[in-house]
Amino acid sequence: MRETSKPLGSLVQEVIKVQKTVVKMVSKRRLSKSEDKEASTEEASRAKKQQLSKKIKKSASNEGEENDNVFVKLLKTSGLILKTGENQNQLAVDQIVFQKKLFQSLRKHPSYPKVIEEFVSGLESHIEDHDTFRNCLLSCERLQDEESSMGTSYSKSLIKLLLGIDILQPAIVKTLFEKLPEFLFVNVNSDGINMPRLIISQLKWLDRVVDCKDLTTKIMQLIHVSPECLQHDFITSLPEILGDSQHAAVGKDLSNLLVESTGLTVPILDVLSSLQLDPDFLSEVRQLAMGKLESIRLDDLPVIIKFILHSITSTNAFEVISELRGKLDLQHFILPSVLHASQVKLKRKGGTSSSGNQESSHPDYVTLIFDVIKSAVRYEKNISEAWIKAIESTVSGSDHTTFDVVMLFIIYSTNTHTKKYIEKVLRSKIRSGCFDQQLLEGTFCVHFMVLEDICPSILLLAQSLFHSQDESITSFGSLLYKYSFRIFDTYCQQEVVGALVTHVCSGNEAEVDAALDVFLELTILDPPAMRLNAVFVKGLLDYLDNMSPQQIRKLFHILSTLAFSEQHEASSHIKDDMHLVIRKQLSSTVVKYQLIGIIGAVAMAGHMAADSESSNLTRGRANPRNEQGTQVTSLLQLVHSSSQQSPQASALYYDEFANLIQEGKMAPKTLEWVGKTICNDFQDAFVVDLCDVSKGEFPFPVKALYGLEEYNTHDGIAINLLPLFFSEESVKDGYQMTSQESGKKLVSPLCLAPSFRLLRFCMTRQHNGNLEEIDGLLDCPLFLTDLEPGERLESMPAKERSFMCSLIFLTLNWFREVMNAFCQQPSPEMKGKVLTRLKNIVELQDILEKYLAVTPDYVPPLANFDLETLDVIPHSSSASTKSRNKGKIRGRKRKADDSKASSPDKLSKEDNSECEPVPSGRSQLDKEFTGKEGRASVSLQNYHAFFRELDIEVFSILRCGLVTKVILDTEMHTEATEVLQLGPSELLFLLEDLSQKLENMLLPSCTKRMPFLKNKGSRNVGFSHLQQSCASEVVYCVVKLMTPLCNHLENIHNYFQSLVPEDRGMVDAPGENAQEYQIMSSCYLRLLQIFHWLFAWSGFLHIVNHRLLYSALQALSRRMKQLQRDEALEELISQSFNYLQNFHHSIPSFQCGLYLLRILMALLKRSVAPTQKREKIASLARQFLCREWPQGEKEKSTLFKDQLQDLLCIYLEHTDSVLKAIEEIAGVGVPELIHSPRQASSCTFPTLTRHTFVIFFRVMMAKLEKTVKGLQAGTAAQPQQIHEEKLLYWNMAVRDFSILINLIKVFDSHPVLHACLKYGRLFVEVFLKQCMPLLDFSFRKHREDVLSLLETFQLNTRLLHHLCGHSKIHQDTRLTKHVPLLKKTLELLVCRVKAMLVLNNCREAFWLGNLKNRDLQGEEIVSQDSQGSTAEESEDGMTSHVSQSNATKDDEEDEASDTEQDQQSDESDDSLD
Repeated sequence: MRETSKPLGSLVQEVIKVQKTVVKMVSKRRLSKSEDKEASTEEASRAKKQQLSKKIKKSASNEGEENDNVFVKLLKTSGLILKTGENQNQLAVDQIVFQKKLFQSLRKHPSYPKVIEEFVSGLESHIEDHDTFRNCLLSCERLQDEESSMGTSYSKSLIKLLLGIDILQPAIVKTLFEKLPEFLFVNVNSDGINMPRLIISQLKWLDRVVDCKDLTTKIMQLIHVSPECLQHDFITSLPEILGDSQHAAVGKDLSNLLVESTGLTVPILDVLSSLQLDPDFLSEVRQLAMGKLESIRLDDLPVIIKFILHSITSTNAFEVISELRGKLDLQHFILPSVLHASQVKLKRKGGTSSSGNQESSHPDYVTLIFDVIKSAVRYEKNISEAWIKAIESTVSGSDHTTFDVVMLFIIYSTNTHTKKYIEKVLRSKIRSGCFDQQLLEGTFCVHFMVLEDICPSILLLAQSLFHSQDESITSFGSLLYKYSFRIFDTYCQQEVVGALVTHVCSGNEAEVDAALDVFLELTILDPPAMRLNAVFVKGLLDYLDNMSPQQIRKLFHILSTLAFSEQHEASSHIKDDMHLVIRKQLSSTVVKYQLIGIIGAVAMAGHMAADSESSNLTRGRANPRNEQGTQVTSLLQLVHSSSQQSPQASALYYDEFANLIQEGKMAPKTLEWVGKTICNDFQDAFVVDLCDVSKGEFPFPVKALYGLEEYNTHDGIAINLLPLFFSEESVKDGYQMTSQESGKKLVSPLCLAPSFRLLRFCMTRQHNGNLEEIDGLLDCPLFLTDLEPGERLESMPAKERSFMCSLIFLTLNWFREVMNAFCQQPSPEMKGKVLTRLKNIVELQDILEKYLAVTPDYVPPLANFDLETLDVIPHSSSASTKSRNKGKIRGRKRKADDSKASSPDKLSKEDNSECEPVPSGRSQLDKEFTGKEGRASVSLQNYHAFFRELDIEVFSILRCGLVTKVILDTEMHTEATEVLQLGPSELLFLLEDLSQKLENMLLPSCTKRMPFLKNKGSRNVGFSHLQQSCASEVVYCVVKLMTPLCNHLENIHNYFQSLVPEDRGMVDAPGENAQEYQIMSSCYLRLLQIFHWLFAWSGFLHIVNHRLLYSALQALSRRMKQLQRDEALEELISQSFNYLQNFHHSIPSFQCGLYLLRILMALLKRSVAPTQKREKIASLARQFLCREWPQGEKEKSTLFKDQLQDLLCIYLEHTDSVLKAIEEIAGVGVPELIHSPRQASSCTFPTLTRHTFVIFFRVMMAKLEKTVKGLQAGTAAQPQQIHEEKLLYWNMAVRDFSILINLIKVFDSHPVLHACLKYGRLFVEVFLKQCMPLLDFSFRKHREDVLSLLETFQLNTRLLHHLCGHSKIHQDTRLTKHVPLLKKTLELLVCRVKAMLVLNNCREAFWLGNLKNRDLQGEEIVSQDSQGSTAEESEDGMTSHVSQSNATKDDEEDEASDTEQDQQSDESDDSLD
């Protein structure tokens, strides 16, 4: 067409000239003929001629028309008056009436159809003048005095009216196209009218097109010869001109033009999206458009994207969307909006708005693009689902862009039916690390204009993510709230605050913590905006009752920051409300509210002091400083006076105040005042001279014990513990004090450790960490009595035993606090004394366990005084009777039915999981000690809440090797030296505490969430000081300890290596060796747990923590070789992996082996070359399964079964061939077990016993089903080799399935049968979906293999049918609920096998019969129903060599999903059997 376009232009010009000449000649000829005709009839009709001549004269005078031809006459008679000049043509009648009259006049004219040519010739003569032509193209004027003017006010043009008459339309169209070339290259007139556009507009929206093909040909020729500016208009007009029959031809012409001219891409695609075209043709055009996508201008993108989305069908939606999202990168188009986002932030801080110019440029086009996409995903379900699948199928995090995140948000806001699906995809991407903080931040910065419109949906999504149990997902939800607040407008900010307040009030601990963290971060980052919404945050003061101590601290920290960070008048109401709440709480008589008031008051005092310091530094004035300091002092004095009546309140005040000083928020003068006051109070209350032994009637002789120096009785000091405690107990028992005693202030020994903690922090701050002024408290003795019970333990009264237990608890807590204080002192003498105190703690704990073993209903004195401790205090002592009658189970006390939450019972479940399989040496020895009633020892882990918390700095003791302690004589000369070192018991004590701390801080919240109705905060009991640090700070401290931890790990490894040839790793070594073995084994476990918590920490995914991971890996890698300066991370991971896996030779227990594998798996996740590491993990897992572990492992315990299940899953997940591994276990290990004695195990797999068989069976069935499910169904187009490989794979899978299914004949316990029913059905379903399509096109070439496969599978499904009968005959509802789905699946398999045989022309190989109901042993079940209704049409197709059976269904997924929850609950039941 292009080749004929140029000559067509010149031809058109020539035609125009010729026709002008012809028109003049014809008009003259017609005029002469009409005059002759009038002359010949003049005599016959004189009157009529006179009347007509009058009208002609009148018309000529009005219109300026000199010609009185047919064209003019017919228009006049039809009701249209022509005008000249700038006057509009006048229409005297209705438009429809005019067209009807004109049509009738033409048809009834004597010279019809020749009159049409005359009429058109008259029109051509009339429009020769450009102005007249323009009038004919413009709308006519309606005469107001006509009755017809009461209709529509709009009138069509003369040309438009004539085109509406069918007999005139072809000639008029031809005339217009002949006239149009005159204006193609003419500039627009002064009146702004574009004549070509005006001419083409006459052809739009015609009621009927007489000759569509001719019109299409003319307009396409015109498009080719027109300039580009007019081409755009002509092309966009095509849908309004053409009929449906011409869409295909026009589409083909436009596609050719699309290839030739890039500038017309937008109008062409815009038109093609409006035409009814063939899908295959649209697909071709879409590929052309997709190829131009990367080179197109931004303002053209909306139309192109609209066309691409419009051409999508359900079959190609995924491929098109995947290609589109790969080529469409909007980020580089929107760089100006990044500046705009920063300007928005500046504007909120008081700057002027300068973003108007930015908004008027590129972001407008981007908004149009997203509007197009929104419209597509809103109304086209297949587009939205395909887009989600395209994002979901992208595996690499680097392949995701901000556009992906925006699209998920948009679809989430437009399609309600995809919300759950999007949440699932988003959670998966967050867990895998594909969507991180950096990507989300870039999304908000780049696309903030789009996101602001869907702010409510984003907040709804954040709310949903907040409910997740995964810490990483909750963190992502927090980021959504944070960025929405910082980037969106004030209204959205208020919505964010409202949503966060809702989370805080939800009562869910994880939600409350996350919401308060967001509040705290926003308060620091954007105080002015948060101050505007402070009234909502302030309302949270009404919900303090339901918050944990740490949450209360955060809330007061937030409010104090808003109130005291700047001197704003708007903040005064926050201060007033905080003061009111605090005073109200402090004056309460309820201990809980008093403790809340103390926490809030101290937090507010800290911010007041910090605000005072900052304001003085900036203003340089002294008066505000004194005034603010006075307010801080008065507030602290108020708290002190309010808490004096309650030892628990006083102790909490000391602890909170100590934390405040530790943070360095106190002014020097205030700190000096506090130091003097607390030092004097501590000395007066707790410190006495050695010679001032209290004289009184005590139940035990008072002695000065545990002194580290030989003091002169007149010079030394001691801690007055026993007398103080006895006095307190006497007052509780109603003892009347003497007048001398009543004059003294009675101080509770509960405050001993907290007040010392406050004292040592004051001294540390005042003397830059030097504690020489109070170092006497490290080695001074305590007034106690002989604590070792000896033989009199059983004969002691219960009251005395409780007294001794409390005394030991108080002593232990004192020693713990002393260790906290002096552990970092550089003096070797100090270090030696700290080690001695550590040994004292271990010794006292051994004594305490003996007392607790015979005092089951004992309630220890408090050591941690915040609100969380209230929830774990036992409220009833009625458990003693039952516990004595029933004894103790697994080293912990049984809980009475009517007792409330006692501390040992609350924590035993959590702690026992770690301590039971590998008990500590002390616990193991104590288990040999039982009373006359058969009581076992009580683990001190259950009393964790009643010990003072060790600071993270204490673990610097792990660095200690040999410490020399100098013993001086009375003249301060060296008398002797004593070498101290960290023993196994002391090492175990430190490692246990460190492991618990890391588990609390680094373990994902989803694994440590408390059950429903569990007491709030019980997870954090004993970790209140630790919780005030962030996880990264704790990890930093542990990374610094990596070298000493590796030293201890290697020493323990060497210890067990030395035992291998001697005792062969057996636990039952004689004498003290057994105790030492147990302690070293426990140390080994704790070290592995510490490494596991460290390397499995999800925080390493964040960029800010990469350096910590690098340092930790460096510490391990240095044990293998000398590192270069900048070693690659992958190399460090490999070296660390090799270092740790070398320890597998010395693993002493099954649990240690499991944790070693978990450490290696944590390193594997961070590796980019995991193949070899996976093989090593699988090899180690198999070695542990094939190893005979010590007799101490309880194979019947639930904990051991869970660990065995985890280990077996690790093996099957990391092995190269799951099918071969399953075949080895089921085909070798299980037969060995069957033929072994009842209490024996498999020779190849010693961990496989009759008690653990159900674990092996369930895991193998589950992994088999999962493995075959991952094998995609083949297609006929694939090579024959692939078909053979898949057929061989399915033969192995069916063989494994057959081996496992037949084991139920031997092992027919309920858990085994349940696993068989559940996973057997799932396997058959996968066989239907994945294998049967393969058999369809493999049958002809591999007939014997396919038939053999089906025969084997038939036997298996027949056994499944027998299992259904067994479940019914035994009426086991836990099994029978799986029967209907299984039977339906088997029926579907029968039909599917028959269809496969029919497809391959082998129908004679199939016949159907009734299968009798039989039990697992094959015996027929005789019952009334067995013959008829339950006769299951299983298969038995036997002709020459075929037997058919079973199958699963494609359309049964919905019903299966309905029972998924029941199946999950059944699985959890199985794990307990």
